[in-house]
Amino acid sequence: MSYIVDFKNVSAVGLESSPVAEALAGLRANEARYYMTKYKHEFTVVSAEESQETLEYVNHILKEERGIEFSARPLETSSFQVENIKMTYVFYEDGLAINVMYTVDDPKKRAVGLKLSEGMEVPKELEGKFKFARQKSKLAGTIRGSFFVIKGEY
Repeated sequence: MSYIVDFKNVSAVGLESSPVAEALAGLRANEARYYMTKYKHEFTVVSAEESQETLEYVNHILKEERGIEFSARPLETSSFQVENIKMTYVFYEDGLAINVMYTVDDPKKRAVGLKLSEGMEVPKELEGKFKFARQKSKLAGTIRGSFFVIKGEY
């Protein structure tokens, strides 16, 4: 069942099992606000159990590009296209949010974003591999983020 993320009334629906559920909900709402503001797109998520194809897509890119396989349990995903950009998100139980930005017509603008919810540790799979910049958010507190450019074709 899909859920439209409300960034005005932040809710941890679907994220309750996370030890940082409120911060992860704020991070998810922060993303929803961005897409509504920039593209007038409603950010919709579905449970990870209902979106195996989306999970396989993200896992394939992570493994092929950087040899990364997360042990954290995925809770929700989102997959949509705005203008010429295919966006795919996975929200994990530990508070991690991954997004794959894949422009359809420009191979120079493809990347994987890594965002850590406030209160979570850097996952062992990412330790020492990325530097995380801090960003303040009214919805999510302090978000730590990093990214890497996608080199392959997916």
